Amino acid sequence: MTDDQLLRYSRHILLDALGIEGQARILGSHALVIGAGGLGSPAALYLASAGIGKITLVDDDTVDFTNLQRQILHTQARVGLPKAESGRQALSAINPEIEIVPLQQRLSGAALDALVSSADIVLDCTDNFATRHAINRACVHHRKPLVSGAAVRFDGQISVYDLRRDDSPCYHCLFPEGEDVEEVRCAVMGVFAPLTGIIGTMQAAEALKLAAGIGEALTGRLLLLDALSMEWRSVRFKKDSDCAVCGPSGNVRSGEYLHQPGEDRESASSACRLG
Repeated sequence: MTDDQLLRYSRHILLDALGIEGQARILGSHALVIGAGGLGSPAALYLASAGIGKITLVDDDTVDFTNLQRQILHTQARVGLPKAESGRQALSAINPEIEIVPLQQRLSGAALDALVSSADIVLDCTDNFATRHAINRACVHHRKPLVSGAAVRFDGQISVYDLRRDDSPCYHCLFPEGEDVEEVRCAVMGVFAPLTGIIGTMQAAEALKLAAGIGEALTGRLLLLDALSMEWRSVRFKKDSDCAVCGPSGNVRSGEYLHQPGEDRESASSACRLG
């Protein structure tokens, strides 16, 4: 590390659990942040300030006036600008020494697969199940740790799927695709602004722990927050041995899922992205 880096990250280095070695691992890591909205904003800001060496920030949307209530990467002056570029400007202002790659595109199929393959850690900061399941399949295939958060109204949740581990459940184990799950979005339901900050910041914390190789990740645990009562619940869950994605009968480990009809329909686009 340079003298400037030793000074910039000195408060991390002072932590016995992290130290110079952990900070060096953070500096050498590449985080893929999918979604530059309510969740992706605080997540990316803390990753940048903490010194993640490379952040690929993906979002196909543009900054809208209604985003400013919670999406703290963006400013009123940047309304109409692509969120990925607005995010790049904000992150570069926080830490000009790290590499920021802004991508204004919808992610699906082979493009999503290639990006996940190149990253060390993936943060799912989107708000629709189709995209979440597509990200999960790519992370299972490439054995990449996935930090997934969600926030709508006053309800938030976060979990980690450390798919480097054979015993780790995947997103599909917890939320099987095709089940009758209500999909709600902030455009019609609303979202409490600080809630996205709480969950997004926790996503950054889990990603930094994974990058540094410290602590205990939220693998196999789903944290649920009711922000109205400010009460947390922790729910434990296990790998589904019959999971169609990460189980022995699935075709995701082999990559065959990329050749299935309809795979390219998955997209990181949404009416009102929270992540």
